Amino acid sequence: MKTTHIISSTPLDLATIQSIILEQKQLELSEQSIVKINECRAYLDEKLKSETRPIYGINTGFGSLYNVKISTENLTKLQENLMMSHACGTGDLVPNEIVKLMLLLKIQSLSYGHSGIQLQTVQRLIDFYNNDVLPLVYTQGSLGASGDLSPLAHMSLPLIGKGKVFYKGETLEAKQVLEQFNWEPITMQSKEGLALLNGTQFMSAYGTSLLLKAYKLSYLADLIGSVSIDAFDGRIEPFNELIHLVRPHNGQLKTAKRVRDFLEGSEIITQEKQHVQDPYSFRCIPQVHGATKDTLAFVEKTFTTEINSVTDNPNIFAKDDEIISGGNFHGQPLALALDYLKIAMAEIGNISERRVFQLVSGLRGLPAFLVDNPGLNSGFMIPQYTAASIVSANKQLASPASIDSIVSSNGQEDHVSMGANAATQAYTLINNVERVLAIELFNASQALAFRAPLKSSDFIEAFLSSYRDVVPFIKEDEILHDDIQASIAFIQTIGIDSDELF
Repeated sequence: MKTTHIISSTPLDLATIQSIILEQKQLELSEQSIVKINECRAYLDEKLKSETRPIYGINTGFGSLYNVKISTENLTKLQENLMMSHACGTGDLVPNEIVKLMLLLKIQSLSYGHSGIQLQTVQRLIDFYNNDVLPLVYTQGSLGASGDLSPLAHMSLPLIGKGKVFYKGETLEAKQVLEQFNWEPITMQSKEGLALLNGTQFMSAYGTSLLLKAYKLSYLADLIGSVSIDAFDGRIEPFNELIHLVRPHNGQLKTAKRVRDFLEGSEIITQEKQHVQDPYSFRCIPQVHGATKDTLAFVEKTFTTEINSVTDNPNIFAKDDEIISGGNFHGQPLALALDYLKIAMAEIGNISERRVFQLVSGLRGLPAFLVDNPGLNSGFMIPQYTAASIVSANKQLASPASIDSIVSSNGQEDHVSMGANAATQAYTLINNVERVLAIELFNASQALAFRAPLKSSDFIEAFLSSYRDVVPFIKEDEILHDDIQASIAFIQTIGIDSDELF
């Protein structure tokens, strides 16, 4: 039986979102949220009865058409036209798990009672979420400034029976699915289209999803890096707490402790060493991985603020009798955070590939390319090429999107964040990092086998025993693509408790 998450004024955090996703929780509005939504809508309806002046987006056109007054009888048509005209997305489809997160975050933002939305509209979004009716949304089309207009238009079209959805493994016309559930299309009231389309939920959903994955990959980078340390016959001294207490960056301290914990009890790490120092890709794991952890903490703060905010426009303050047009939809905080996330995670891949390079170089008693009879066998020569190719691609993807801006809407929207581009770049980049770490695990597990009969720690030996169930030791050349794919799949199936992640 599925459990329920109550949408309320209690802030969402990453651990809560992870729980909602993993436990497939249903959504339900709190009584407090229902009251806030209804009170705001009632205030707006009363305001429009007495108000003759233009109020942006409510009884005017949009963007540079802000000075065109719209008659009362056309307010519903205005909102529906907005939704249809702005559904201009193209490119790849947004992954279903991110579309579902978009729905959750839009519901959360509308629940605060500053958007003028009808209660039935929010309830229908909850119906979509709870029944896995997922609108088809496209990756290209948002400037990340007037909100994620195009993606959110595609997300919202099924509310009025238009657009397409993914349901039970099929792509269907939205009106077909509405009929299956006996749901009537929503008749949009004043402000509703704008409340749905303005907002940062495309960027926020990508960022939140990627943060969850980045925290997991950060943990796995520490673990796989620890396997590589033993495989390379590395030294434990660089992870001594005393070193890190005199340069006490939180991420650095956390990384060093993790590595010490992972390697505790290893016969390899405690054996006498012939070398005085290790290369930076091993010795400086706390400093490099740790800097990424500190970046994740900054990005998390930015996104948790955003997903618990009101980001449409104009904002309605019923108790203050104010309707204020501002710019909370501008994605600049997210664009900068996503760019920072890209750079930080690219470095996790970068240093991982360097460890792969060291492991296949025939150093410290390891055979060249980690295979017996090198020459006849190329062994692990080319997985390092693959990792290098991916790392190079990530350097290109990590170039900041937020430093660009293109004028739109006849100059009314003259600075945009490009945060949506940063989001989709980050998606590709972080998936690439997963692949590089999988290649490192593939190499490190192979290299560690040559240290027998010495063993690593009980933790690492148990971890590798599970890995060996899907990826065996490579004795001679075979199609390594299959092993790399199996390594990626293995990483993806690993579950890590939130207490270890955040």
